[in-house]
Amino acid sequence: MSESDIADLKIGDFVYLEGTMYTARDASHAKMIDLLDRKKSLPFDIKGQSIYYMGPTPAPANLACGSAGPTTSSRMDQYTPRLLAEGLKVMIGKGDRSDDVKNSIEKHAAIYFGTIGGAGAYLGKSISKMTCIAFGDLGAEAVYKLTVKDFPAIVLLK
Repeated sequence: MSESDIADLKIGDFVYLEGTMYTARDASHAKMIDLLDRKKSLPFDIKGQSIYYMGPTPAPANLACGSAGPTTSSRMDQYTPRLLAEGLKVMIGKGDRSDDVKNSIEKHAAIYFGTIGGAGAYLGKSISKMTCIAFGDLGAEAVYKLTVKDFPAIVLLK
């Protein structure tokens, strides 16, 4: 999302996202911060990108992804300010964020969307393509590149 897209949204707005997003949970966040600390490249260019806090379940034969419900976002709070400083613009998950994350979202003109907890099978149908791009040894906590269409979300913070 561009900064102008983000600027046009208000807290409480309901949107349908489409395009590319990446998944990352606790373990993959820790690995990404370790890469940054060692002056290494991240597995994807984080500038302007979206991270969905989700670990997919295996896909049934007719879908790209199985259940794709959000995980609790606060588990990523210790890593989020650093990723926002590196250019991350969009986070998608569920639940509240720390004051440090809230301040970083505002400082970096980013946005935090919430999506529907408990509706992972429904959300999985919005994913048309899913590819593991990093940390495959982490299984569901690996980084996946997703292509989504009509992915429902609500603006929680900006």
